[in-house]
Amino acid sequence: MQISKFWSKLLQFVAIVALCWLAIVLIGAPATTQPPITLKLLMTAPDVPPWTKFMVKQFEAAHPNIRLQIVEGPNQVNLLEDMYTTAFLLGDSPYDLVNMDVIWISKFAAAGWLMDLTDEVTEAELAAFSPADVEGSKYAGRLYRLPVRSDAGMLYYRKDLLDAAGFDPPQTFEDIERISQALQAQKAVRWGYLWQGKQYEGAAAMFVEVLKGFGGFWVNPDTFEVGLDRPEALQAVEFLKGTIAQGISPPGVTTYVEEDTRRIFQNGEAAFMRNWPYAWPLMNAENSLVKGKIEIMPMVRSQSGQASGSCLGGWGLGIAKTSKHQQEALEAIRFITSEAIQKQFILDAGYVPSRRELFNNADVVARYDHYPELLNVVDTAVLRPPIAQYAQASDILQRYLSAALTNQQTPEAAMQGAAGETRRLLAAGRAKRT
Repeated sequence: MQISKFWSKLLQFVAIVALCWLAIVLIGAPATTQPPITLKLLMTAPDVPPWTKFMVKQFEAAHPNIRLQIVEGPNQVNLLEDMYTTAFLLGDSPYDLVNMDVIWISKFAAAGWLMDLTDEVTEAELAAFSPADVEGSKYAGRLYRLPVRSDAGMLYYRKDLLDAAGFDPPQTFEDIERISQALQAQKAVRWGYLWQGKQYEGAAAMFVEVLKGFGGFWVNPDTFEVGLDRPEALQAVEFLKGTIAQGISPPGVTTYVEEDTRRIFQNGEAAFMRNWPYAWPLMNAENSLVKGKIEIMPMVRSQSGQASGSCLGGWGLGIAKTSKHQQEALEAIRFITSEAIQKQFILDAGYVPSRRELFNNADVVARYDHYPELLNVVDTAVLRPPIAQYAQASDILQRYLSAALTNQQTPEAAMQGAAGETRRLLAAGRAKRT
């Protein structure tokens, strides 16, 4: 009987131990077999390859519990904005990370669609980025994005022609006119100055630079004061109209977008061009007629001592407020914007860095020797108004500016109309909030 009791107790003990181990295994199984978290990110189709080629693979290798899914969107940037907006309006966006053009931040943040990153990122971390890019990532003093790549409008010029004619690079708008006319008189070029005059967002970006160069402003985001009908704005419009009237700019410039100006300049037909950094490698390709003959600089100003401005562009990452994986999304942003990853991204894709040290990095400069000069352009960047109604305000400016440039209205009437309609827009927005 005692032996029987012994074996009975032993079997009970073994059974209890087995049950304990089974419980541990069952409890632990979900943790070990749980599938990785997936972060979704929507971007334009042309931007997808540089991400999937390197950054996604590197991130997932370093974070085996997180997957980064790139959703390929349309080619057009405005359609991408529409897709994000629609997703947010539905109330539960499928996207965790938000890839944003600098001009979307105020709209998205004001609508409450973005996670506030202000308390998640230290001032020391932000100091690594261009100050203009950081400022462009804020709305109402709060941070909603970290810059992934920068962009800024710049002035391209034919250094070979200026050197041959004994001209220094222009410093003022008057210099552009004077040098252009001299080179045209010498038959060195057909046109003097190319810019984007079509009624679209590119014209607003172009105009904000000229406006800054004349000491003017569009909308003060702190006071909501509108400066489109001030004397400086009229001078900016008159300068642009004057380039057409004098034959410095082509008559068709009021229909031009970036690629129109780039092709004409790349064919050796113009002395100066306002455009973005993307044009540099194209104009220095083997089949370019201006390869090795051009330089870049920040946009000029109306007079010595006056501040000049290059319109800030660029893209960065924010986090959807509805994301169920905000901390993982923040980890992804930190990884993607880190120095090592950014460096490889820039080397692979040729984008403009957002981190300041990369503009002068030896490996980067060895491949893109114009980047140190590009930093000077980025440092003079001017923001388009970071206001919640930016899209509507830009549409107003585009319409009236186009009317003035194509002689449908006088500059005075056009700018008064633009200023008045913008003030009514802002007033309606303030009334709605109260």
